[in-house]
Amino acid sequence: MLMNCNWLFLRGILLILASFCAVVFLSAQQSTGSVSDIDGNSYKTVTIGRQEWMAENLKVIKLNDGTEIPHVTEMAKWTRVTDPAYCWYDNDEANKNTYGALYNWLAVNTGKLCPAGWRVPDNSDWDALTNYLGGSDTAGGKLKTQGTSLWNSPNTGATDETGFSAIPGGYRYGQYWGRGTYFEKGLNSYFWSASECTATHAWSRTIHAHNTKVYRSFFTKNKGFSVRCIKDK
Repeated sequence: MLMNCNWLFLRGILLILASFCAVVFLSAQQSTGSVSDIDGNSYKTVTIGRQEWMAENLKVIKLNDGTEIPHVTEMAKWTRVTDPAYCWYDNDEANKNTYGALYNWLAVNTGKLCPAGWRVPDNSDWDALTNYLGGSDTAGGKLKTQGTSLWNSPNTGATDETGFSAIPGGYRYGQYWGRGTYFEKGLNSYFWSASECTATHAWSRTIHAHNTKVYRSFFTKNKGFSVRCIKDK
């Protein structure tokens, strides 16, 4: 009987500790703040593990040194541009506040796209995030907003338990034969990485409406993707 009592007492202590750890874990994920860019746009931020991320897509139109980023609307010009550039999905500024801007990788590569003290995440930052959330097969569901007001149905496995709030901003085609057209708003989130793959390609991450994965892929640098910033270590 004494052994049983001791075991029950120990089990109770372990349950309390487990509950405490779960609370600490969740609060660490959901700790929120804010940051503003050089244009005065304010963004929610969220701490996930040891990283602090923007919880909204970037929509700045100047680098953090005040240099204006060229706004390229012409379809064919987008495919040929050799400098930093941004656009709004479908060339419609009404998409700004919900989806943010789409940037080519040349804008990312300036190192000045994010607010001072923040940067575009590289591959190791994205890997740390997905690993912390249990791996690339399940992390996407924990990162994307719930429901189908923005995401195409069925928005499989979306919980947004991290507060990262990924939304499906789509992308702008980069290669000449795509002629700078827009695709997949509602279906995919495409986020640039700061990591270069080749002279013509850079790494990115994709979150899809139909599963819970985070895909690591590389694309041509003149595609237009969304950007999330991460706070400097």
